Amino acid sequence: MATVAIVGAGDIGGATAQALASCDRVHRVWLVDAAAGAAAGKALDLQQAGAIAGHHARLDGTSDETRLIGCAVCVVADRFGVSTGERCSAGPQNGDSQNGEWQTGEWQGDEGLSMLGRITRYLGDAPIVFAGASHAGLLSRLAGETPIRRERLIGSSAEALVSAITAIVAMEASCSPPEVMLAVLGTPPDGFVVPWSEASIGGYGMQRVLSQVQLARIEARVARLWPPGPYALGAAAASVTDAILANSRRSFSIITQLHGEFGVKRRPGALPARLSAGGIAQVRVPELGTREQVRLQTALGG
Repeated sequence: MATVAIVGAGDIGGATAQALASCDRVHRVWLVDAAAGAAAGKALDLQQAGAIAGHHARLDGTSDETRLIGCAVCVVADRFGVSTGERCSAGPQNGDSQNGEWQTGEWQGDEGLSMLGRITRYLGDAPIVFAGASHAGLLSRLAGETPIRRERLIGSSAEALVSAITAIVAMEASCSPPEVMLAVLGTPPDGFVVPWSEASIGGYGMQRVLSQVQLARIEARVARLWPPGPYALGAAAASVTDAILANSRRSFSIITQLHGEFGVKRRPGALPARLSAGGIAQVRVPELGTREQVRLQTALGG
């Protein structure tokens, strides 16, 4: 049984806590937020719901960052009380969302880097999962400006996008979502690529199951799926965290700092990876067709 700490008690943090509470591998969940009362109230609400939902994990809320000591995984989520569309008085910073002058509750820019500088001293070698849709820039800055190993820094928002795409493909193919296997490459929202040549449905290549018209229709919808909502982001963060705790053999689409994959270095990018207690155990670079390679290089700026 493990302890997981979530930094931020906003919508994503709450959704992550709810999903983790249902995980048999998690004994305790800490919601850490400057708004200690809100974090404690949200944790208590989820704890009381356990009698109905059937989960037994202990949930607590606090503003004390030292509670991160001893956690197996730390999830960076969003702050309580800062909603999408609130103007940021400090203006846009590096790693901010695509809205530029607008601020979300997700940790970003210099403020996010300062927060991570405070908490990383309590984490030991615990992996850090970045749950937000705008966290790729923050992950990249932490990897480039600190000695933290890139294997410990994992962005889970790509897995939330995979889930949304999987749902659309399953509807188009009239199949069950677990039958669909696909990945996401690139860097949302600037550009991402789905390697359809490697995707499959029920063990058959997707291009054998779906017509070109169907694939074109799916691709047109995929372009409008970013960013995922807070519940999808929270569920993806919980799924990635569970895989870390379980040393799962399954591959997940995660965002990491690229070290030569696709010919790109020192930039964040999404690619399939297997996870373990130390974070990223192994990354896999898919074989792409010529068209997919060109699109990916354009998306990554390679």
